[in-house]
Amino acid sequence: MDWYRIRHTIGMYLCSTAVKRAAYLKKHDILYHIGDNCMTMFRKIPLYPKLISFGDNVWIAADVLFVPHDVIHRMLNNKLGGNRFQEYMGCIDIRDNVFVGSNCTILPNVTIGSDTIIAAGSLVNHSIPGNGVYGGVPCRYICSLNEFIEKRAMYPQIEVSRGKSGLSDETVQACWKRFKDGKED
Repeated sequence: MDWYRIRHTIGMYLCSTAVKRAAYLKKHDILYHIGDNCMTMFRKIPLYPKLISFGDNVWIAADVLFVPHDVIHRMLNNKLGGNRFQEYMGCIDIRDNVFVGSNCTILPNVTIGSDTIIAAGSLVNHSIPGNGVYGGVPCRYICSLNEFIEKRAMYPQIEVSRGKSGLSDETVQACWKRFKDGKED
């Protein structure tokens, strides 16, 4: 890792919230573009961050891996001898109003269209047109964003309050009750 990435990775670790990490990325002009009202759980600056762009209202959950390149060229050049192949690089463009769930991998030359949710654990190896929920390995269409919103609106709401160790006892009990009652099937 180069000093630029090390310095900014440390800076990201010093940010106390995910919203502050997104502001840090924007303030230090680390990505190609980052819009307004964004959140990033990641702390490690990806290789070639200038090949990554976030629109407005982009929310990135924990352990999302941005891979704007590969190193297959090294294996091929070693196998075949010489320097016939070069490193493959491509851009990652995440448009407005996008949520990317935990443990996703996003490969080069991918656009994630506006108004999209990418389910946790997905592999985004091709462009996603947007306006929907996508998930899986590889990522595929699941339902429209409106269908997801309607389903989410039916979940019993819980008032969230905080306690000494994160959530208050009342919030924890309400979550367990909703879970046991099976209200989110």
